[in-house]
Amino acid sequence: MEAEIRTSQPAADAAAGPGTTRRAFWRNVLVFLAVVGPGIITANVDNDAGGITTYSLAGAQYGNGLLWTLVPITVALIVVQEMSARMGVVTGKGLADLIRENFGVKVTFWVMMSLLVADIGNTIAEFSGVAASLEIFSVAKWISVPLAAAAVWLLVLKGSYRSVEKVFLVACLVYFAYPISCFFAKPAWAETLKATVVPTFHLGGGYVAMLIGVVGTTIAPWMQFYLQSAVVEKGVKLEEYRHSRLDVIIGCVVTDVVAFFIIVACAATIYKAGLHIETAKDAALSLRPLAGRYASLLFAFGLFNASLFAAAILPLATAYYVCEGFGWESGIDRKYGEAKQFYWLYTAIILVGAGVVLVPRLPLIQIMLVTQIVNGVLLPFILIFMLLLINKDKLMGSYRNGRAFNAIAWVTTVVMIVLTLWLVVQGVHDLFA
Repeated sequence: MEAEIRTSQPAADAAAGPGTTRRAFWRNVLVFLAVVGPGIITANVDNDAGGITTYSLAGAQYGNGLLWTLVPITVALIVVQEMSARMGVVTGKGLADLIRENFGVKVTFWVMMSLLVADIGNTIAEFSGVAASLEIFSVAKWISVPLAAAAVWLLVLKGSYRSVEKVFLVACLVYFAYPISCFFAKPAWAETLKATVVPTFHLGGGYVAMLIGVVGTTIAPWMQFYLQSAVVEKGVKLEEYRHSRLDVIIGCVVTDVVAFFIIVACAATIYKAGLHIETAKDAALSLRPLAGRYASLLFAFGLFNASLFAAAILPLATAYYVCEGFGWESGIDRKYGEAKQFYWLYTAIILVGAGVVLVPRLPLIQIMLVTQIVNGVLLPFILIFMLLLINKDKLMGSYRNGRAFNAIAWVTTVVMIVLTLWLVVQGVHDLFA
């Protein structure tokens, strides 16, 4: 890859002897710990309420039939996230900034508005997840949702970037509830592993819609904006990038491992029993008689953590890229008076997201699934912008994409366009059938 970060330091340390090599190892560990955060946080928050719902439905409706998609999705996610982080390190600017500077204000406006609408839907889904998960523990949404909204608002308003990042990293650890819950479900591992490496595909609109939803929730458009902005605000230097890239890779692998266990848990229980579910809450409750009380409680607790985590990140990501797109000041480390638009936008998205969830009889599951599909539809456009930017010699110099990265990113873009067109054609067919 042409974009490799070149340094002769490791080779020099190795040649200097074992003592120097050990010091180099610990120096690398310390540098990694200093830059870790953006990659792991961005990837893990992708397993939010909408994502957990999508994975739960994928397992409950199609069994292990969609597991194979996680392998190419993980590769694509690593490539896409690495490009975002690399552009942030090399240019020192967020993705929205680069789109505005290179494609103009009009294009930026429509991109920002489309993403804003999608992310408001995503935020509604997160607070819906908070409500649903705590209802399993007999906490009414009239209590849980306002308290959750106040907590995430105060976290960002009163915290610094480093303090907020530490809270987010601790939240990432709770995702281990899903693998544990899956083992309680006792899946047939030989069958599961076979489904992971042997692709199956159906042309039905429901399967294609679910496939787009899985891709859309795993490689979401907002992620690229948040990751790049976080790398810039953290101040990752060019010489530290190989450590930051490891942060990205670890985050991408972990998030899809968690997705794998969610699908497997629901496939081994709900799909096998022939039950019908509509939400992640239904999945958690269905696990109780099928896999035991602890599996159900772990699943529900994981849903709460993921929803609260994402309820903080998504409005933050949206505030970042909208402010960058329009040239307004942004960042957690800035005071309110320095970034009024940033904090007002963050506050407004939280209020709308939490407020809508409190509306009686609102079809929240439809909002969740539609939001994930919208993510999948928007993704190709964002990837095209990223590919055009990262291959600009004047912008990236020797850190532009190599052939392998370009090939994987373009294949991901083309596949998403084909799947989206197929979904539209199938929808029109069903409408007039």
